[in-house]
Amino acid sequence: MANVVVVGAQWGDEGKGKIVDWLSERADVIARFQGGHNAGHTLVIDGKVFKLSLLPSGIVRKGKLSVIGNGVVLDPWHMVAEIAKLRDQGVEISPENLMVAENAPLILPFHGELDRARESQNSLAKIGTTGRGIGPAYEDKVGRRAIRVADLADAATLELRVDRALVHHNALRAGLGLSAIDRDALLAQLREIAPQILEYAAPVWKVLSESRKAGKRILFEGAQGSLLDIDFGTYPFVTSSNVIAGQAATGTGMGPGAIDFVLGIVKAYTTRVGEGPFPAELHDADGQRLGERGHEFGTVTGRKRRCGWFDAVLVRQTCATSGVNGIAFTKLDVLDGFETLRICVGYDLDGKRLDYLPTAADQQARCTPIYEEMPGWPESTEGARSWADLPANAIKYIRRVEELIGCPVALLSTSPERDDTILVTDPFED
Repeated sequence: MANVVVVGAQWGDEGKGKIVDWLSERADVIARFQGGHNAGHTLVIDGKVFKLSLLPSGIVRKGKLSVIGNGVVLDPWHMVAEIAKLRDQGVEISPENLMVAENAPLILPFHGELDRARESQNSLAKIGTTGRGIGPAYEDKVGRRAIRVADLADAATLELRVDRALVHHNALRAGLGLSAIDRDALLAQLREIAPQILEYAAPVWKVLSESRKAGKRILFEGAQGSLLDIDFGTYPFVTSSNVIAGQAATGTGMGPGAIDFVLGIVKAYTTRVGEGPFPAELHDADGQRLGERGHEFGTVTGRKRRCGWFDAVLVRQTCATSGVNGIAFTKLDVLDGFETLRICVGYDLDGKRLDYLPTAADQQARCTPIYEEMPGWPESTEGARSWADLPANAIKYIRRVEELIGCPVALLSTSPERDDTILVTDPFED
């Protein structure tokens, strides 16, 4: 039985929440391995909407263990609030079905303040962060001044960690015109929240290792999308963590040998939130139509997403960097009714054709898309649950995408509803 990694293969918002939820029925353990509460996942189950941003999508299923790995940066106050919100919706959450890595670093209030202050004062080029402190928390992690979950259990250690962090942050805040952090108030906040977090704390690496030895299926859930990866994304307009599949190993404490299948989530068109290059972006009626039909607004920020045609160049690239074995193709129904569809098959850079997105930011900005046109379909694909339910032109479109990205479709999603999914290859049985 395979262990599966799910990653977004575009700029995020590909529909990972639904796919992870759908796959979690076949899994025993669902593990988040990077990011923080800047990642919005919307699940629609029997008409009921669940919005998650930190907790693994598998938390809404009974009998499953959800874990937050060490690769995640954790806002303890948000975690408590998200748990309370889900409980109000009838979801049962306890240490029996939710665990948090003891070595996961915390997002503290001053991280968000720093994030927002930098973004507001950056007159050169805004990154487009969510302002939730994700980046500054990762900075503290690599700067070896983070406060981690385990530190909440010991008063002396906690004070040392706070003092070390404040030496850095108070100097930084002075340069930004922000007031110094109130040490005593911060410690009081941490002591108050500590019991509510520590009840979920566990050596996640050990739990996952034992689960694997016991033959349990593990589903590794990524956040954001591969084009936001700190190394392979459209830098500097990226997130602050590695998003690609390899992070599933280091972000949970599992060895790379634990990964058997990588499923890339791919939307039938392309969207992006925030700043940065977007070669296939549309500024016309087609782009407006995609946004309206796809309800393209960020789950976390509510920001309107930029929309464009499917970019096969980018997806082929992300499939390579994540070692994708198969894709889950989502939101096909949004393309219903378009007379003509376009697929980006290459870029023109100063008169030269490229089959990949260059690394240099100035070159990315100058890339213009080269399109291939295909006929659309007037019929509805919404709710289709078999290939026989799909129009012929929709099938042709899917097959052409497979050819262009060099990767087969394993799952096809035709609406936000959990069961409106066509299974081609079960990643857990591959």
